[in-house]
Amino acid sequence: MLQRTEAIQTLADHRGDALSVACMQSIVPWHEAQQASQGHIDATGCMGSASSIGLGLALGRPNRHVWVLDGDGSLLMQLGSLVTVAGLAPTNLYHFVFANGLYQSTGNQPLPGRGVFDACGLALSAGYRRAARYDDAATLRDDLPAILAAEGPSLIELTIEPEDGPPRWARVPMAAQVQTLREELSVSA
Repeated sequence: MLQRTEAIQTLADHRGDALSVACMQSIVPWHEAQQASQGHIDATGCMGSASSIGLGLALGRPNRHVWVLDGDGSLLMQLGSLVTVAGLAPTNLYHFVFANGLYQSTGNQPLPGRGVFDACGLALSAGYRRAARYDDAATLRDDLPAILAAEGPSLIELTIEPEDGPPRWARVPMAAQVQTLREELSVSA
């Protein structure tokens, strides 16, 4: 299994100018990897909405890759978003799901259906173009260029180790990030 920080660093090394949306327990590591200062929004206070926010960005900026850094618990909160994303089929959307089998942000409760549901299978059944699961950094690192060269929407499940300790929060106001991103995108339009 991957450590969240090594998966985050692998993604950061390949990000380029992709827009990003992070939720829940991926927020702090994405900030620590220096990836949240431009072209980024933290989906805070709206568990399960990262893919919907990413979808809006992907449709609004079809010339830019959009990365959603989601959690398996967060995805389960709004599972129908897979069908919405697939139905609109943005070729520039890459949905990274950090899967540890827990609602980590609320105290590490086990997910319903833990070990039974298949996020990749759900995404493909919903109509995503491709889905893949990774549990080691070397393979992810090797495959990431090809994943990002292929048309999305793609779901990339990253099997990560559960983390000890309380949830970590970046405490960055989402409204301020939305305004900053709006200004960035209006300049580049």
